[in-house]
Amino acid sequence: MALEANKDEQLPSAQGSTPFAQTYFHGTRADLKIGDLIEPGFNSNYGQRKNAKYIFLSATLDAAIWGAELAFGTGRERIYLVEPTGAIEDDPDLTDKKFPGNPTKSYRSTHPFRVVGEVATWKGHPAEQVKAMKDALEKLKEQGIDSLND
Repeated sequence: MALEANKDEQLPSAQGSTPFAQTYFHGTRADLKIGDLIEPGFNSNYGQRKNAKYIFLSATLDAAIWGAELAFGTGRERIYLVEPTGAIEDDPDLTDKKFPGNPTKSYRSTHPFRVVGEVATWKGHPAEQVKAMKDALEKLKEQGIDSLND
């Protein structure tokens, strides 16, 4: 059986975790272990906290840091190295007309991601920058502007 992907989807590398494979990150407050699967179907960390249809990953550490800093909850902010188990596609909240060309290299999937490691040391954004981002997201919510991922 051949896998088919639409023009917006990318298939993950079959190479596994090697120095030459694409590295993907997932920022969260969840406490996970190597080998765990991150799957859709749980409450989203963002927006209206609906049952998430998609899960997200990024090929840039900065986007994953934002994911961890903006995630709902009180747990420790974490950045995991993840491996997609199926097709991924551009995250429409961070691409298309907003940021043509996907400069944040942010993607979404309906397929699980396998945790293959954790970034132990990373530097977050300044507190005032995180507050400004949270305020901007709150303003969008008040204006009724929701995520394209719901």
